[in-house]
Amino acid sequence: MLSNIITLNTFTDLGLMIFVGMALGRLVKKIKLPNVTGYLLAGLLLGPSILGLLSEEFLSGITVISDAALGFIAFSIGNEFKISYFKRVGATPIIIACLESFFAVAFVTVALMLAGCSTTFSLVLGSIAAATAPAATIMVIKQYKAKGPVTETLLSVVAIDDATALIMYSISIAAATALSGGNATVKELVLKPVIEIGGALVVGAILGFLFLLPMKAFKKDGNRLSLIIAFIFVGLGLSQLCGFSSLLLCMAMGAVVANFSPDVNQIMKLSDRITPPIFMLFFVASGADLKLSVLPAVGLVGVIYIVVRVVGKMFGASLGAIVCKAGKNIRKYLGPALVPQAGVAIGLSLAASSVVPEHASEIRTVILCGTLIYELVGPVIAKTCLKKAGEITEA
Repeated sequence: MLSNIITLNTFTDLGLMIFVGMALGRLVKKIKLPNVTGYLLAGLLLGPSILGLLSEEFLSGITVISDAALGFIAFSIGNEFKISYFKRVGATPIIIACLESFFAVAFVTVALMLAGCSTTFSLVLGSIAAATAPAATIMVIKQYKAKGPVTETLLSVVAIDDATALIMYSISIAAATALSGGNATVKELVLKPVIEIGGALVVGAILGFLFLLPMKAFKKDGNRLSLIIAFIFVGLGLSQLCGFSSLLLCMAMGAVVANFSPDVNQIMKLSDRITPPIFMLFFVASGADLKLSVLPAVGLVGVIYIVVRVVGKMFGASLGAIVCKAGKNIRKYLGPALVPQAGVAIGLSLAASSVVPEHASEIRTVILCGTLIYELVGPVIAKTCLKKAGEITEA
């Protein structure tokens, strides 16, 4: 392989990722595709699946970049959780998020059972269907400066989705454990997701208020940017120590800043200054992690999961919009924009495998294949939906 001829070190690898990411980002833009698609393709090209210039050891060693990117993304999402917004739209995003998560899990579980899979296996694999990856969607929104009711609702739903996915997962796993002869304890069914979600929101909110204190003393852009980075890093560290969702924690911190800081617009602009190369590295690394080798092994179970999950999310999002009497564009275009699925789903697949260890390999293969497909087509679908909703102008 080419990797045997060209040996790079960490810094040249990172530089190569940025160069190729920029090149393919510009290339796909010429054919009207989102930049994030180019970044993912750059990673796929450089990664073990094709050229092998980025080794699996190298990729596992730069996870701090992915963690940082997700922290900044979540902090940015939190900025959308203004009290004024929820006074205007009410519980609409929460209801939509709950229904799209529920029906993704329910549709996949039932479809797998109808295909002849065991109830336990169907519950375990179906439990992962609720998870949605917000990163690619956020990048599309930022690139095209999307604005409108669909964009607003989408940002809120993908943020809340992290919480609803954990709840759906915990309930499904508890049911699967009970059916397989284990004990679905109250802790597994109720306390664990409550602690993970509630703990993340409480700690994130506390950090958000603490963040506001030094902002009064430090007015220069450089100092404020340093504080933003420091607090996001502390939030990520605490989430790992406590086992909380880093997305929810950093989102809660961003929400506090959005609602209680008079300088929120300046803070978000400063955050946006540092994130472009971090986001690019994150998506190139994500693309490098995608494995083409899993495609032939996906089988009927994989096809069912990949297709039916999307159907469930579209149905649930549309039903939620109808129940809440949301606009026609939200009913029509929100669901397809929820396609992306990545890190959270992979993490859940590893944890879920312990419930049905005899199917661990099959579950991981299906989720990896789904990630490959969802991450490559998701940004394109999100852009198309937002454009048809009239909320982006072609750059």
